[in-house]
Amino acid sequence: MTSPPEPRDGVHDIAEELQLALGMLVRQIRAAAGGDISLSQMSVLKRLDRLGAATAADLARAERIRPQSVIATLNSLRAEGYVTRTPHPTDGRRLLVSLTDRGRALVRERREAGHGRIAELMAGRLTAEERRLLAEAVPLLRRLAED
Repeated sequence: MTSPPEPRDGVHDIAEELQLALGMLVRQIRAAAGGDISLSQMSVLKRLDRLGAATAADLARAERIRPQSVIATLNSLRAEGYVTRTPHPTDGRRLLVSLTDRGRALVRERREAGHGRIAELMAGRLTAEERRLLAEAVPLLRRLAED
């Protein structure tokens, strides 16, 4: 099997550099946030914060992981007091998972730490013009990330 030829406009090179830069930035954000919670756990907490209460099946679909994996993640988050389960209002066979006050506080702390670190890096390493260019690139990055 042969790989596709390199495009003339360098899109593969750009993709490689972008992936490297994003990985480095994510590591900086994680270091600033500290803590011992995994990326998958934090992803589930952030999703619950954005969307509100959800079933494990809904979370598995949204996170694009197996239901068994999300259940294991939810069990560990529940054991730490970050989420709670309540009966579904219309389907007694299902449970809704929602954030506890502790879970909401963790999401808020992590978000603020990440934003703070990014703002610090931008202020210290980028010129005003570079910050303007980055602001223009954000919608493009968001489009790449959307489902």
